[in-house]
Amino acid sequence: MTLLEDSRSARIRAQLDHPVIDADGHFVEYMPLLVDIMADVAGPKVADHFGVRFPRWYGLSDQERQARRFTRPPWWALPTANTIDSATSVLPRLLVDRMDAIGLDFAVLYPTNGLTAAHLADENLRVGACRAWNVYQNEIFGAHRDRVTGVAVIPMHSPAEALAELDHAVGELGHKAVLMASYVTRHIASGRRQGTYLDVFALDSDYDYEPVWARCAELGISPTFHSGGMGWGSRMSPSTYMYNHIGHFAAASEALCKALFFGGVTKRYPTLKFGFLEGGVGWGVDLFAAIVARWEKRGGGSVANYDPDNFDRAMFAELFDTYAEGRMRERADQIDDYWQRLGPGIQDPGQLDDFAAAGIGEAADIVDRFIPNFYFGCEADDPMNAWAFNTKGNPFGAKLRAIFSSDIGHWDVPDMLEVLEEAYELVERDLLDADDFREFVFSNAAGFYGEPNPKFFEGTAVEDAVAALPSVG
Repeated sequence: MTLLEDSRSARIRAQLDHPVIDADGHFVEYMPLLVDIMADVAGPKVADHFGVRFPRWYGLSDQERQARRFTRPPWWALPTANTIDSATSVLPRLLVDRMDAIGLDFAVLYPTNGLTAAHLADENLRVGACRAWNVYQNEIFGAHRDRVTGVAVIPMHSPAEALAELDHAVGELGHKAVLMASYVTRHIASGRRQGTYLDVFALDSDYDYEPVWARCAELGISPTFHSGGMGWGSRMSPSTYMYNHIGHFAAASEALCKALFFGGVTKRYPTLKFGFLEGGVGWGVDLFAAIVARWEKRGGGSVANYDPDNFDRAMFAELFDTYAEGRMRERADQIDDYWQRLGPGIQDPGQLDDFAAAGIGEAADIVDRFIPNFYFGCEADDPMNAWAFNTKGNPFGAKLRAIFSSDIGHWDVPDMLEVLEEAYELVERDLLDADDFREFVFSNAAGFYGEPNPKFFEGTAVEDAVAALPSVG
């Protein structure tokens, strides 16, 4: 079959003086081959786990789903009406043949079913599945490394398993990009308290993940995160997938991003870059502004404004005596109770500064700990992408590092030929200028991968263009 395709995306790409890098496209696994690889790499039990099966939700009645609050999972998650697109997401050579028509010069491709591999509760399944996925990607993308690269799936239930798979996937298989779990759900079993919590690695973890960040920096790897937030928080509807889906990638990413900042990881590793995918940049803009706002009220010496020891009790008593009325005045003898409710004084000075680990001495330091380290994967049709470049609205006139993420292969993209066209609409609506668009679809992604690893784009279709960038070449 010969594919003679013309598209507006291709015509837009032809007008640009720079390449387009897709920082988050998706492939769909050809499970017959992947299961065979699982059997070889991890054994038959791991392979059997990934046989044809449907989520438990389908085996329950409506009454059981409601009573057990069993979260409705994704369904009909892949586009099927466009057969060529469906095949393109499975067959790397077909994708490469169509990339010019889609308007892409280079693509970083993420798994589909593999997004959940690093979250499997069973250690043998989790570790074995991640390794098999990484071998599978090496095999199917190996002949097409000039146009595409896959990402290694890294489990994070313990630093040891993360380090082991980093060394195998990057050191032995030669992967240049990695996908890590954004969190691990852990059980609480302390006294009367039972339940679960999210371990986000960089803050309040029972494990020390410092060696993982150090190894990423040593290997020249920029960790990326693509975990979902369905099944916890406010995204537990037993009936409606869309209710659970909206904002769930952003919720998982925000939890980790805050931990990396407040846990001081970006202070200790100023050159390490973290990518949060498919949640857009709106939450990142809000988080950046929220951190600045909270520093101004509670950072450094400002927190002393809330120290109960600074409360002038004599003045308050005098004002109470003068202005209290009615039933409030009848309780003048309970002023001591009011004072006590202001809170206990904290004796440990180390507990007074929530920004200490991040090393924030003034508000401008937040820019240095946030902007260069965090990158935000933005789907093409998201109008909030323009927020990243709003220097008039963002604190300190900052631009957030938004990176173009097509999401081809999933239901968000019913027609691959329209992806770049949709992204370019922000230029046509005067929400982005040409320089903003260059950063969005090219230089931000080039910096994310190329600055930590100058060899990342060697031998690719964008090698010369990336080398010419002053911050990367």
